[in-house]
Amino acid sequence: MLKNYDRIAKDISDLRKFGKKLVFTNGCFDLLHQGHKDLLSASSLFGDTLIVGLNSDSSVKRLKGDDRPIQTEMERKAALVNTGFVNKVFIFHNDTPIELIELIRPDVLVKGGDYVLNEIIGYEEVLSWGGQIEVIPITPGFSTTSIIEKMK
Repeated sequence: MLKNYDRIAKDISDLRKFGKKLVFTNGCFDLLHQGHKDLLSASSLFGDTLIVGLNSDSSVKRLKGDDRPIQTEMERKAALVNTGFVNKVFIFHNDTPIELIELIRPDVLVKGGDYVLNEIIGYEEVLSWGGQIEVIPITPGFSTTSIIEKMK
């Protein structure tokens, strides 16, 4: 479910009018760490506008457990925008970003190297409209789960 469907559609339409190449990635980004920053930096190089689909607080809780997220969706959204790599952040409430991917129709879909092609949500759709899929190698030693475990 996308709560701001019409606003997102207008934002994307405006970007398309200016011929922007749209890059999309998604995730929880609960504790923004160097691995996330490396992914975002690399993703931003594939086009003009980097759009992040951000899991809502309720979807993070369903995916990661009752003790997550650590930060609220608005805090996580602000942290992403403040990286300097991200142009737009759209929060989605389902467990996957497929509805958002279908609305945005990105030119490039990017995921971290811990995914293989057939595990990437939306890869078939993106390829069907002529888009490309990019898998960025993960930065070793960084994960939100491991950071939380260290803190305990």
